[in-house]
Amino acid sequence: MSNGVVVELHRNSANWTKVVEDIVRLEKKIFPKHESLARSFDEELRKNNSGLLYTRLADGEVAGYVMYSWPSSLLASITKLAVKENYRRQGHGKALLEAAIEKCKTRNIQRITLHVDPSRTTALSLYKKHGFQVDSLIKSYYSSDRDAYRMFLDFDSD
Repeated sequence: MSNGVVVELHRNSANWTKVVEDIVRLEKKIFPKHESLARSFDEELRKNNSGLLYTRLADGEVAGYVMYSWPSSLLASITKLAVKENYRRQGHGKALLEAAIEKCKTRNIQRITLHVDPSRTTALSLYKKHGFQVDSLIKSYYSSDRDAYRMFLDFDSD
């Protein structure tokens, strides 16, 4: 990731509106309508126990983002990870995933979970390279004809 920096979006950030608008556009482009949080994105981000990291390029453009939540003190979930098509295979997804994992570690989370479409082999490979394991296949998770792997990453509880 040569030309970007991973930044945490804070609720009181001066650039909140611009960043959220950029991410909503990315959501609409990448995810099918029924999977997109575009309509409720701002609301989702205002919830307690949720966070968003994004890759900001030198010109201020958002190249990608990762959204995560920690519903309990022991468990976190990566709910979205997306990178604009023209910035893929440049390390942005890797940097975002690693930053989200580190954020979870600072909260002493013991397990991170996520769901991924088995046909998204690049994403699946990225998660496996970072230690995520497939827990189970969930039939019709995304839609009647799209399944998902539930994956997890456990941390030592020393």
